[in-house]
Amino acid sequence: MESDQLLDIAIRASLDAGEKIMEIYNSGDFGVDYKPDNSPLTTADVAAHHIIMEYLGKTGIPVLSEEGRHLPYEERKKWEQLWIVDPIDGTKEFIKKNGEFTVNIALIHHQIPVLGVIYVPASRTLYFSGKEKGSFKCEDITLENGTLKKRMSDSVKLPAKKNKKAYTIVASRSHLSPETRRFINALKEEHGSVNILSKGSSLKLCMVAEGEADCYPRFAPTMEWDTAAGQAICEHAGFKVIDYTTKEEMKYNRENLLNNWFLVQ
Repeated sequence: MESDQLLDIAIRASLDAGEKIMEIYNSGDFGVDYKPDNSPLTTADVAAHHIIMEYLGKTGIPVLSEEGRHLPYEERKKWEQLWIVDPIDGTKEFIKKNGEFTVNIALIHHQIPVLGVIYVPASRTLYFSGKEKGSFKCEDITLENGTLKKRMSDSVKLPAKKNKKAYTIVASRSHLSPETRRFINALKEEHGSVNILSKGSSLKLCMVAEGEADCYPRFAPTMEWDTAAGQAICEHAGFKVIDYTTKEEMKYNRENLLNNWFLVQ
């Protein structure tokens, strides 16, 4: 399949999953359970996973999903391409009902994100990117009976021009570590007055891609499915996602799916 076809499938998968997520979100019946690592799992996570797998399964490309079966690295390392999926990034935000949760889908080629889709179901906002086309934002988009109810030509290319004056840092709403606080304090000394924005899920990466924030330091645990789509959107908008340990761009489908600390700017 061509890259445009793959992007279209990923977009439709995210929108369809988003509709189901919002149906459960508005019902208030989340069916919250907990995984062995004590992270929450809802019926919406599971339902979204199955919808996305149905779409991506048509591509013949293997899928690594947070809610799927994680194959041994000995098998995964043979994959030149794979999808990396988080059916709901920000499940804690979903449970809090603050709207700051996303559907994340990325296509990885030789460990590098080449396509990214992030959908924000609560606001019907779509971020998407391709290595050749760049990154875009499209608002008020839905999928009804298989038809996109918004022209993709209405999308805004990222980064958009902003009038912000102070250096702006975006940080996690639920996971602000002491190390991140120290990094922010150092930036305050360097830049004087700084703005700090708090966001849940992969929206933090989207804020940098949009130009709303200058950097996003993450010195706390994340997994590959938390960042792959956001990294694609940031990098295709001209920003960098740097692994704080290797000092290189973050790579994917590693033996250890736990990310090192990273910095987006």
